[in-house]
Amino acid sequence: MTIAIDMGKNNSDVGKVRNRGFSLVEVLMVTLIIIVLAAIGIPSLMSMVRGLRTGGDARDLNGLIIQAKMRAASNFSRTRVYADLSANTFRIETQPSGTTSWTTDCPSGCNQSLSKGVSFGFGSLSSPPGGTQATLGQAPLCKDNLTDTTDIANTACIIFNSRGIPITPGPGPTPTGEDAIYVTDGKSVTGVTVSLTGLTKIWRTEATGANWTQQ
Repeated sequence: MTIAIDMGKNNSDVGKVRNRGFSLVEVLMVTLIIIVLAAIGIPSLMSMVRGLRTGGDARDLNGLIIQAKMRAASNFSRTRVYADLSANTFRIETQPSGTTSWTTDCPSGCNQSLSKGVSFGFGSLSSPPGGTQATLGQAPLCKDNLTDTTDIANTACIIFNSRGIPITPGPGPTPTGEDAIYVTDGKSVTGVTVSLTGLTKIWRTEATGANWTQQ
């Protein structure tokens, strides 16, 4: 009888322990740990997201530049990548043989937009990736047609002739290996450079210094 009562008492005590829950101190400690982990992890996560955005935009630009080069060679016509630096959009335009004007492939212009928080530019950097441009800068300003000498403000154009060679805009075009387009999110800069043969490369560096690495 005594044993039964003691066992019941012990079982009751165990039940009470199981139903006790967490103390205020324990809850505060867990909350503090979560806050610390979030403070450490969120900046790293945001940095990774920004890197994915600029990297994705650079790959899109690179793909469009390669597409323009192949289209110029296959259609025996001049083709260009037109970047609107103000609107943060870019597209392909062609100049069919026998004409001087540039046209787009669709009525809407087929513009592609940069990701949210990303814009054309390279911040305060002044040194280009090694073995590319002599001076860091976006591709030359676009022109309305092949005979026009007037620049279109806030633009950048990479033009390929019918052999897929990058050339300068306007009348009397010549081959060039100075073309590039850069995008930035304020923390990092990613760019696509085009060599004299039309070979493209993607580069990246932190905005605080020109430590370019090929992607």
